[in-house]
Amino acid sequence: MTTLPQTQVTTRPRLSEVLQGRVVRGSAILLLSTGVVAATNLLYNIMIARMLGASGFGHASALYTLLMLMTAITLSFQVITSKFIARNSELLVRTQIYTSLLRRAWQVGLGIALLIAAGSAYLQSYFNLPAQHDLVLLAIAAAVYIPLGVRRGRMQGLYDFRGLAINVVVEVAVKLVGALLFLHFAMGVTGVMTAVLLSIVAAYIASEPGAEYRAIPGPIRVAPFGEGMQAVLYFIGQVILSNLDILLVKHFFPPSEAGIYAAVALVGRVVFMLSWSVVSSMFPVSASHVHPQGGRSALYTGLVLVGTVTSVFVVAVALAPEAVWTVLLGRPFLLNTSFSALLTEYAVMTGIYCIAVVVMMYEISRRTGPAAWVQLGASVLLAAAIWRCHVSLSQVILVQLLVMCGLLVVVVIPLFREQDVSETCEPTWEPVQRLRRVPEEEIVAEFLRGEFYHPDFDPYRGDFKHLVENADLDRPYENIIRRALLFCRRGRLWRELPADTEWYEIGLTSPDLIRLQSFPRNEWRRFAGGVFQLTEMVGRIEAELARGQQSPFLTKLAAIASDLREGRVPDAVLLIGTDAQHAMTIIEGNHRMVAAMLTMPEDAHRCFRFYCGLSPGMNSCCWHRTGVRSLVRYARHTIGYWFRGAEFFGERTLREKTLAGIETP
Repeated sequence: MTTLPQTQVTTRPRLSEVLQGRVVRGSAILLLSTGVVAATNLLYNIMIARMLGASGFGHASALYTLLMLMTAITLSFQVITSKFIARNSELLVRTQIYTSLLRRAWQVGLGIALLIAAGSAYLQSYFNLPAQHDLVLLAIAAAVYIPLGVRRGRMQGLYDFRGLAINVVVEVAVKLVGALLFLHFAMGVTGVMTAVLLSIVAAYIASEPGAEYRAIPGPIRVAPFGEGMQAVLYFIGQVILSNLDILLVKHFFPPSEAGIYAAVALVGRVVFMLSWSVVSSMFPVSASHVHPQGGRSALYTGLVLVGTVTSVFVVAVALAPEAVWTVLLGRPFLLNTSFSALLTEYAVMTGIYCIAVVVMMYEISRRTGPAAWVQLGASVLLAAAIWRCHVSLSQVILVQLLVMCGLLVVVVIPLFREQDVSETCEPTWEPVQRLRRVPEEEIVAEFLRGEFYHPDFDPYRGDFKHLVENADLDRPYENIIRRALLFCRRGRLWRELPADTEWYEIGLTSPDLIRLQSFPRNEWRRFAGGVFQLTEMVGRIEAELARGQQSPFLTKLAAIASDLREGRVPDAVLLIGTDAQHAMTIIEGNHRMVAAMLTMPEDAHRCFRFYCGLSPGMNSCCWHRTGVRSLVRYARHTIGYWFRGAEFFGERTLREKTLAGIETP
């Protein structure tokens, strides 16, 4: 086997590589712990539901939901602590941030506890609760729960995802064991709330930091008020959106139906717990880097992970038979309703909200966009909508689904504006030399010639090989065949190019190679570092070769390098770009170009003829610039292409030409 030359090279990981790695590793740890927590919570709720019955479970869920309303403040302190600690590397500053925020959290927690205790009689009457002393236990739990956010925020800001994961597991484990123990002694809802209180105290004790974080509070060297209020407003909106439905259902529906809805919500919210694990790892990574590249890299990684998690969960819930829930919860929870249908609707609604949460938390970490106010407005709209429309449990979920879809649309808008700004900051170079204007038919012919080796063309190679290797652009019927052949394999790529794309043959010099990039696909991601700049990818490949690494990808490059030296590869490389001064993306000839840069770095630009398609709108093409806007455009085109039945155009054309003996009309 021919090997590529091994060049000694030292490469540093790109910023996006580091950030993506942190997000993925943190998400993996937190997803694992969240999976344990979700399974334990599911067991916890199933046991409580079976031991308390639908009415008692409805009472316990209402109390726990009231505690969850406090998470608006708890998570605000956690996010603020995480954000400021992640942005400051000095231990003294971190200590000042931690101790000052912990003191404030205790002040707020005790104040809220007093308010709950003072209003316990009214709350008992409004939510039809059996005992007032359960609300007193809730008040004490809230007093400890809010400072717990600061301690968890410290771990999150230090990327101590393992410690954070263990702390969450400790909380849910104590809650489960305590609840089962107290219910065994027939303490009912009071026993459940006592277990919740003990679990929060245990998590607070377990999150005790080292001695270095016990210094006397000093002045915080950041201005937290504005960002703190943004976080508070955001989590107030999140808590209302996540919990208000249970409280309103508890108010409007009989206890048995409220208990059924509480079970639906608690199972459906597993997907939110899993998604929040990704958000928890993404947030400090995005907040700690002021450069837009770092933030967007963390965002896109978070969106992919959350999208995958929510999709898998929704499919699993939709396919689960009704009998599963009958066995787990008992028949009283499935009376006169389709539990599986309600749960599927709820999971879809929550999945849409999870995607919106990723975007909103990114905006908060970057201080961009009105995410907090938008979500707060959505929470007010949701409250009014459920108050007006609550004929059935299914209607309550439908109302939430419509609100969540609107929220997602609104919060995504700032991403497009941010992308527009980033696109205006691209590096520029001297314009490349345009040798001549080239017709599209010639580009199709060159593109097909470089792709015709692929097995996809095996059925057509015998009939059309001479049309590919000896292209006659003056024959229209041959141009039709070549286009049909190309679209069999590269139709998805070609239809994303803007309609006003103009093609040129260009001349490149050795310094021009720095502006070339590969488009994001398959094996290239391993060497891309999130940017796909060709020179940096070559550096990473050289580093792997220097370490003696082998893979099918590197073997393929070695074979191409051998063919290149013997002149047995196509000599055309196709590029796309916005203009002659900015970066250009290779859409055909990636492997050949990399092999040339590895084997003959000084003369790589002399090995090929370069064609480039230029359009001012090329940034909307996902092969040149991958972003939210270009991916949405790609999805729209793909769906439209399917509905038009155009996928069969290429095969139909080739079949007709073959049967006709490919004679000139």
